[in-house]
Amino acid sequence: MVWMGLAAALAACLTGCTSTPIRTVAPPPTATAVASGPSGKASDAPRDGRTTKLLTIVEENHSLAQMKSGMPYLYGLSQRYAYADHYTAVTHPSLPNYLAIVGGDTFGVSDDAAPSAHGLHGQSIFGQARANGLTAHLYAESMPGACKLTGRADKGYAVKHNPWAYFVDERRTCRVNDIPDDGFLDDAKANALPNAGMLIPNQCNDAHNTDADCGLGAADAWLQTRLPTVLASTDFTSGALTVVITADEDDRNSGNTVFTVVLQASLADSGSVVTAPLTHYSLSRLYSQIIGAPPLRKAAAAPDLAAAFGLPIG
Repeated sequence: MVWMGLAAALAACLTGCTSTPIRTVAPPPTATAVASGPSGKASDAPRDGRTTKLLTIVEENHSLAQMKSGMPYLYGLSQRYAYADHYTAVTHPSLPNYLAIVGGDTFGVSDDAAPSAHGLHGQSIFGQARANGLTAHLYAESMPGACKLTGRADKGYAVKHNPWAYFVDERRTCRVNDIPDDGFLDDAKANALPNAGMLIPNQCNDAHNTDADCGLGAADAWLQTRLPTVLASTDFTSGALTVVITADEDDRNSGNTVFTVVLQASLADSGSVVTAPLTHYSLSRLYSQIIGAPPLRKAAAAPDLAAAFGLPIG
């Protein structure tokens, strides 16, 4: 009797019930990991391949051809990742090129004098990062203390290679975040490199001095003691960190064309050669794009390095 009642009910439903479509509910997205920055707070480094951190390493006074032939380790990285062969420095000598990278302008500076002669007002890319709640560090090898405003030749520290020291409105944060490079490798291992970062070798390891002990070979060996740790970090392998190695200027014999290598997870094994004309202002623009701020000064009109290399910007 029960079965007959069920059968009758089923027959009635087949003739008069309205079917309800089945709706598939997608599971919530998996949360992304966030690295802790040097300040101890989240550094906004999503693990989805977008670049949210930039580290620039600056070598000295050599051309594209010289660095390709004299720095086999760096050249090997360029063959695995990518490099630009029409990237030019802005001018001579050193200091205005560093200012162009971090400030988007040379500010009329045409020498290598200390900050006491060239106190600059306004933001640098480091100040931009801090204003946006992000992290910024400049690591200077052999600097005898934080944000030193004078050079120490006996230590190999040249203040003309430390551009943050020239921005007087940011002097307070410079004293905290413009530091010797002693903790650089620890930060790299801990995925704690900043959103706006710069690593400056001393005047031997940047190939500035051309004697047998401090030429391109020494600079290449110095990179080989640091970059493997950076490239093995989760920040790098996830795509959150992009690394750019360039030179401030050439030797004045190659039209100021310098070797500029871009290391990014999305470029691995591509061996790309970017022929677009780029400059230090393009690098400054890249910093601001990653920070999420308007490019500074002349960087606003500079060729787009991110577009040229196809970098995924966060």
